[in-house]
Formats: sequence, structure tokens, C-alpha cells
Amino acid sequence: MNVFHKKMLISSCFVMLSLPGIAQQKTIHIRDLLLLVQSQPQVKATEQQTQAAQYNTRMARNTLVPEVTAAYQAGYATYNNITGMSYPGSFLPISGPPSAGNIYDPVPGTALTALVKWNPLTFGQRQAAVEKAAAQYKLAGSIYNETLFRQQYLAISTYLDAVYLKKLLLSFEMNIERTRAGLQQSLVLAQQGLRPGIDTTQFQSVLAQAQTDLLAAQRQYYTLITELSRLADLPDKPDEIILADTSLINQLPTGADTTAHFSAHPSFQYYQTKREVSEATLKEAGRAWRPKLDLWANAYARGSGVDAAGNVSKADGWSLSRKNYGAGIQLSFPILQFSQVNLQKKQYRLLLKSDETQLDQVKLNLQKQLETAQFSYQQNLLIAKQALIQSQAARYAFDGLKLSYESGLADFTRLVQGQYELLKAETGEAGAFLQAWHALLELAAANGQLDVFTDKLK
Repeated sequence: MNVFHKKMLISSCFVMLSLPGIAQQKTIHIRDLLLLVQSQPQVKATEQQTQAAQYNTRMARNTLVPEVTAAYQAGYATYNNITGMSYPGSFLPISGPPSAGNIYDPVPGTALTALVKWNPLTFGQRQAAVEKAAAQYKLAGSIYNETLFRQQYLAISTYLDAVYLKKLLLSFEMNIERTRAGLQQSLVLAQQGLRPGIDTTQFQSVLAQAQTDLLAAQRQYYTLITELSRLADLPDKPDEIILADTSLINQLPTGADTTAHFSAHPSFQYYQTKREVSEATLKEAGRAWRPKLDLWANAYARGSGVDAAGNVSKADGWSLSRKNYGAGIQLSFPILQFSQVNLQKKQYRLLLKSDETQLDQVKLNLQKQLETAQFSYQQNLLIAKQALIQSQAARYAFDGLKLSYESGLADFTRLVQGQYELLKAETGEAGAFLQAWHALLELAAANGQLDVFTDKLK
């Protein structure tokens, strides 16, 4: 095997060994976060609560179905305790003839019963319960929407901050390269006697500071990616996550819709639905003071260890020798509950007014938030354009100072000051572009529609 083939084999092995590490990396787009956040445990828990709330409506409607209760009882009790009747829903002591005296000898007794109870007419009470349950389900859904919206907003905001730090890392790396180039140039100029040796020492100090800045930014970037992986419910480590939408830090959003209304905002819908629940609760309380109509039917059989003459026959106690049935209708009205129902209605009216007042406050808050976001978005676009001009000017100035330093027309202090101004302008430009995108995100959040932001991504 010649040297060429050996090198090829070694290279192939290296590539194969490195493939698992590459395969583990995960590229994340901002739009991906909208779906990834849905699998976050906190969001899933709220979704499950919403799913559970829908059964309240089914249970409220299910009261139209008749109730059937079946029961069997066997006992071994004293002679005196063997008398009684079957009672709807439960048993009294096993039925039998009354005893002439106190006889404490135990005898057996059995009973089997089936009770049917039906409430076909509730005078609006069932409908009120159904409407309240439906409003509660809608409220649970609005809580889920608000939770999901908030987590999606936090994930996108964290993503933007991470993109900004990614840009800073590039600026700090470029600053390190500029400093190293200056250090090499100072060594050459010092050897030629054109520059003092102290410049070399000063460049080394500046280089150490530049590397420290880079390390600090890397630490912040790692922290942000860790937070992003938490919000997006990603098991990947920070060094395994790649941000795909890093180019947005070099461009400005354009054509954003700033005329949308906040009526679609999850917070507004939550308080609006909360008011609907209070309305349904007040309606349910108002119908509590209404008649109740019950239809019932009962069939039961009994066996007693004591016959009509008072003779004890324990074997008869285990057989169902006497059978009975009955059916009836019952109309009841809670006359003395008027005061309690009236107090509840007063309470729920105040709670309804409270919800209406809260909704008015939310309208005001969202309206002002929207106005502030619209103004901030326009101002941040103007600031970003000025930051771009400043960055270009600082770059031209540094290039001129670098040539002047090499030709002996500028000293170390002026060169390093120009380099610092360039780094400051570069980071300022990245920060201004970030603020423009953040302002667009705030505008989308004020509208309650994150697609106002995501539609501007290329």
C-alpha cells in the first residue's frame, strides 16, 4: 500500500468517525419554534387541562340520561330489627312483620332492588349548566392559547438574542485578528526602529482583553442557547444546535403591517371568555330557584327469616319470597332557598362587573402597547440606518489609521482608539439591527399575531 492510499484510508476513517457528531447537530429555524414550543411540558399540561375541560359539557348533557341503581343486601340481624321498607337509593333494615316483644335471637334477611330515576324536565337548569360548562371549556382553551403564545414569543425573543451574540462573536473574532495583525506589525516596526518596543507590549494587553471579551460572549451565547433548548423542549446540547436564521442581523425588516387590531390577542380573548363564564354562572344561579321534576320507578324483592305469625324460618330469610314494585312522579320546589339564591346572584353580578372592568383595562393596555410598539418599530428602523452609516465610517477611519500607523504618521493610542471605535460601531450596528427585529416582534406580540413577525423572515 503506497503513501497516497494510506492517507486516503486515514482520511476516510476520520470522516466516518466524525459523522455521528455531525449527525447529532440540529439546525433550528425561527418558524420551527412555533411547533417545537407546543411539546414543552408546561404547554402540554395546559393542553391536557383544556381537553379535560371539554368533558364538563358532556357530563352536563349526560344528566338527561336516566339513572338506574341496583343493589342487593343480605343481613343477619336480631329479630326486632327485621322490620322495615325499601327506600329509593338505599335500604332500611330488611322488611318483615313487626314483633310482639323484644326478641334478640338473630335471623337472616335479604333484599334486591332496582331504582330508576329520570329528570327529563329541569326548567332550564340543565341548559344553564351546559352553557356554563361550554364557557369553561372555551376559557380553558383561551388559557392554552395565551400560554402557547407567551412561550412562542419568549422562544423567538431568545433566538434573536442568540443571533445577536453570534454576530458579536464574529465581531470579537475579527477584532482579535486586527489586534494580532497590529501586534505583528508593531514587532516589525520595532525591529526596524520605526516604533518603540512598548507598542508590542500594549498590543499584547489589548489582545488579551479582546480574547477575554470573546470568552465572555461565548459564555452568554451558551446560556442563551441552553434557554432556547428549554423553551423549545430540545434534548440537544448547546454546541449541537445551529441557528439557521443568522442573516437577519444583517438586514432590516420591511413592509410590516402596523394597522392590525388587538382583538385577536390571546390576553384579550382570555378576559373576554372569562366574562362569558361569569355570565353563564350568573344565569345558572338565577335558575337554581326553580321546580325540579323527577320520574322514578322502583322494583324490589325481599326475604325474611320471620313469617307473618312471628315464626322463625331462617331458610326463608335467604330467599326472595316477597316482591314489590312502584312508580311515581315528584315535583319539588326549594321555597326557603330564595334568600340564598338571591345572595348568590348579587355576588355573581359583582363578579361579572369585575370581569367587564378587567376587560376594559386590558383593552386600554393593549391599545397603548400597540401604539408604543408601532412608534418603537419606526424609530428603531431609523436608528439602525444611522448605526450602519456609523459602522461604515468607523471602518474607513480605522483603515486610514492603520495605514498612518504603518507609515509612522499615527501612534499606538490613535490606532487602538480607532480600533475600539470600529468594534463599538460594529456591535452597535448589530444591536441596532437586533432592536429593529425585536421591535417588529413586539409589534406582532401587541397584535397577538406572531405571523406579523415570521412573514418577514426570508
